[in-house]
Amino acid sequence: MNRIRLLPSHLVDQIAAGEVIERPASALKELVENALDAGATQIIIDQTDGGVSSISVSDNGCGMNAEELSLAVKRHATSKLPDSNLFKIESFGFRGEALPSIAAVSDLQISSRTETMEHGWKIRIEHGDIYTPEPVACAVGTTVGVRDLFDKIPARRKFLKTQRTESGQCLEVVKQLAMATPDVSFIFTDTGKTLLNLPARTDEYSAIRDRLSDVMGHVFAKEAVMLDARKDTCSLLGLMGLPTMNRPTTQYMNIFVNQRPVKDKQLIGAVRAAYSDTLPKGRYPIIVLFISVALENVDVNVHPAKSEVRFSDPGTIRSLIVGSIQSALRESGIHATAEGAQNTLNRLAISARGISSTRTSYPNRLHSNALERENAGYLQSPAAPDFSSPSYMFSGASPLAKTEEEHTDSQTIDNQKFTENLLGAARAQYHKNYIISETKDGIVIIDQHAAHERLVMEKMKADLALNTLKTQLLLLPEIISLAPEQLEKIKHHLEPLNQLGLVVEVFGEEAVIVRETPALLGEVNAQELVKDIAEELVHLSNSTSLEDKISHVLATISCHGSVRSGRILSVAEMNQLLRDMEVTPNSAQCNHGRPTYISLSLLDVERLFGRR
Repeated sequence: MNRIRLLPSHLVDQIAAGEVIERPASALKELVENALDAGATQIIIDQTDGGVSSISVSDNGCGMNAEELSLAVKRHATSKLPDSNLFKIESFGFRGEALPSIAAVSDLQISSRTETMEHGWKIRIEHGDIYTPEPVACAVGTTVGVRDLFDKIPARRKFLKTQRTESGQCLEVVKQLAMATPDVSFIFTDTGKTLLNLPARTDEYSAIRDRLSDVMGHVFAKEAVMLDARKDTCSLLGLMGLPTMNRPTTQYMNIFVNQRPVKDKQLIGAVRAAYSDTLPKGRYPIIVLFISVALENVDVNVHPAKSEVRFSDPGTIRSLIVGSIQSALRESGIHATAEGAQNTLNRLAISARGISSTRTSYPNRLHSNALERENAGYLQSPAAPDFSSPSYMFSGASPLAKTEEEHTDSQTIDNQKFTENLLGAARAQYHKNYIISETKDGIVIIDQHAAHERLVMEKMKADLALNTLKTQLLLLPEIISLAPEQLEKIKHHLEPLNQLGLVVEVFGEEAVIVRETPALLGEVNAQELVKDIAEELVHLSNSTSLEDKISHVLATISCHGSVRSGRILSVAEMNQLLRDMEVTPNSAQCNHGRPTYISLSLLDVERLFGRR
């Protein structure tokens, strides 16, 4: 057995580099953070082959003299802990490991000059071998050049991805740091191609939105909702995308703590909880959050790459995130992103081209009449005699319920006045599920089931918050047999279900008995409802908090009480649905996160037909 010994210094440096420098993007992140800590207002980045061949970062910061330059490349040397207090870290870097770690696995050269110096100094470190500093002519600030990263460590180099992938990782790093520092200009080129050119944004009121527009795109910045909240000593600022603007990964969830970009699981979980009943499963919001916390209440020294943090009071941070996002969603009114409309237009344009290329002649009149008869009942106009539905279509508890007399009176009102509303006036019902509405400057297509599902859920949430959720006693209690794992989950959630108006008791060893259901649902199939809830609880397992589980169960209950697809609605009922949507929070998406409506402008439609 080998005896214990001290490792040679070059091996220690390479091991440390493995913790900090995983790929070119890791080295670039450390260099840009150093530039920001030096007070730079302009940073120029030039790299080759995704950073594998070379990386150069130049800044106009405070610079270093010859003595500081020699210290900067030694391990655990830093200027960023003046009080030697790890709980009051005001800078990006603080470990004193970045430059030595990079130098251990590359050919590193640094040139720097302060304002008081007549000339600058440069130092070179070649894969751990340090050369003596030399004088050099350079501007005030610092330029760091990294060449041949991992050139002498082929085992590490072979794990790097393609040039395009590494370049994308580097670009993402610069974007993250640029979002956190809108008052700094960034120029970023890779192999001669300019990837970013971000001017400094100095306007106090619009700097963040302008910088996020530069980085994330003007569509996001234009449609996103502004966040500005405070709780105790914590504050939160940023832009949150609408729920219908979502992505399949967390890549576009940008969270910063005291300007430091982090990928913290607890913070990501809090954001997901805030969006819980407005996003489809497996989808994530586009959001940029800047969280400010007193330095003594956050520990950033818990991860080698400083990508995670620890709060002294995580509950306050979570409640601030969840509360402010949910409040902003409620107050933002009804909105749908332009993405949905654009995707629809793209599909329509493709379909139109396909029809044009395959059609050889116009159908004759006989064939046309046959098509009309075949499609009868699928596209119905308000004038169709069989369009109106009986007054008992909805249960008395439904938000859309109207008496027959009210329906008759409503249908005599001139429909034209509703075109001034956001969702316009109902003109037709398509395939017994989609309402086609005319607005002042276009058309809107509404999914009646998805829309009403959200209305029912929001009403139940409001009643639950006020403790006014009413139940209806079943004349004959319903006994429902469940699989063992489903029964076990229901047993553990009897009290939350009772709070939601679903009074369930265990009945024997294999079943439950339902005695009451939420009155808002009207007549409901208790068998299907309980089985769906049981399956939902099994699917959520133990990885979700009770709060999130209640939200999912509430969505399932609401789904069973909403207007079903295939139900014919009268004009008055359709318009009532539209008016209720306009005043209901989160009504642009259903309980499962799907959009409830898509809006097309008249200009968009005219472009489809080649009129514009």
